[in-house]
Amino acid sequence: MKRLLNCHASDFAKMDKEDLKQSILASAGRTVLGETVVISHPLLQDLTNAEVIAGFGGDLILLNLYDVYEKKIMGIPEREQEPIRRIKELTGLPVGINLEPVDENAEALEEIETLPIGRRATRGTFLMAAEQGVDFICLTGNPATAVSNREIIRAVEIAKESFPGMIIAGKMHGAGIGEPVINKEVVFQLIEKGADVILLPACGTVPGISEVELSEMVRAIHEKGILCMAAIGTSQESADRETVRQIALADKRIGFDIHHIGDGGFSNVPDPENLMALSITVRGKRHTYYRMAQSIKR
Repeated sequence: MKRLLNCHASDFAKMDKEDLKQSILASAGRTVLGETVVISHPLLQDLTNAEVIAGFGGDLILLNLYDVYEKKIMGIPEREQEPIRRIKELTGLPVGINLEPVDENAEALEEIETLPIGRRATRGTFLMAAEQGVDFICLTGNPATAVSNREIIRAVEIAKESFPGMIIAGKMHGAGIGEPVINKEVVFQLIEKGADVILLPACGTVPGISEVELSEMVRAIHEKGILCMAAIGTSQESADRETVRQIALADKRIGFDIHHIGDGGFSNVPDPENLMALSITVRGKRHTYYRMAQSIKR
């Protein structure tokens, strides 16, 4: 098994869930995940935003607002019947999607968006994701979606029965409802239900969650043999590069396995220079340039 730092497209193509998890673990906190909104116009003409993420140092690509029934990705022709597999061909990287466990009974803090069924976390969407070649699913909530920790925990259990890929679970922010974004009780329930990766807010992104608290949760997660991901999901992905570096260094000190950078930049893709800065911060130019420069034909 190769550590993800040294993997090529041909290596990723042969990986199953356990291989991918072991490859991330072996990379010792130097895996970068970039997220983009699939219904936004691409940052660069004639390229998908996924290609931008791959070109600037991303190892894993997360597609947000992807509807498993509509199957629309801007930059991919509508006649393409398998857009997820096409993205994987274009980038040579593992590709995942967000699916959202909406809580119809949650107490909302703002006007809540009504989500189409193809974006919701259900047995049917998990099966469709598997059929379309999705490598991992992230169970989380976008702003104003009323996704709750209670429903994320329930969705993990269903996903384990319906989806063979890696399951990431947790909240990046409040998602429009008034509950704690994360705590140890939620973490342990996510682990108990079978999540492969626990998502926690990155340091300095959610008010009131300290580096000490995050460090304690990450330590507890690792003691259970589970991976954890630090998520920048509060539009700070479009802040100045020094802010991104500070967040990344704090997350590295804590011990996160995966560093996520969200879709809050122009054209709903991470600011490319910030993506590269995050990558260089957690693993240096050598490994960043290695990811950026390699051919997808390797």
